[in-house]
Amino acid sequence: MLPHEPRPVLRVSSTARLCIVGQAPGTRVHASGTPFTDPSGDRLRDWMGVTPEEFYDISRIAIIPMGFCFPGLDAKGGDLPPRRECADHWRRDLFELMPQLELTLLVGQYAQAWHLGKARKESLTATVAAWREYLPRHLPLPHPSWRNNAWIKKHPWFETELLPVLKSEVRRCVGSPV
Repeated sequence: MLPHEPRPVLRVSSTARLCIVGQAPGTRVHASGTPFTDPSGDRLRDWMGVTPEEFYDISRIAIIPMGFCFPGLDAKGGDLPPRRECADHWRRDLFELMPQLELTLLVGQYAQAWHLGKARKESLTATVAAWREYLPRHLPLPHPSWRNNAWIKKHPWFETELLPVLKSEVRRCVGSPV
């Protein structure tokens, strides 16, 4: 049983060449019904080098979280992990409906575990550090949450090496700036 009324938040597209796979909607996204309408979304759009208009253009970008609905909060007030039901039941079918996808951004460990399987490294850091191994199909990223500020500061290669490639690959898939 879900802790809140189900409100799936995803954007499936038959034309998008880029897909973002995140964790699950948080409280703000659950309330808005639109993915990444929170500070994490602002940071992710900055990392990608896209405008909100480009980001929310369903013809350009699909967004399929690991858990479609808000999973609730833990005892400390943080989001619980995505529930498995959505991924187990719907994920393969949804991706089969989108054979045109060229690049999938794997935001966080849950997306990386599901999409990379045994190719995933022993940790999120090791997986993101090995990003070149997963291109051109996948690009693993840490979650853009403020909670990862220390991780980003500790790994300067993320901003100097990976982000320029991310922006270039996103632009290739999304097209010219608006």
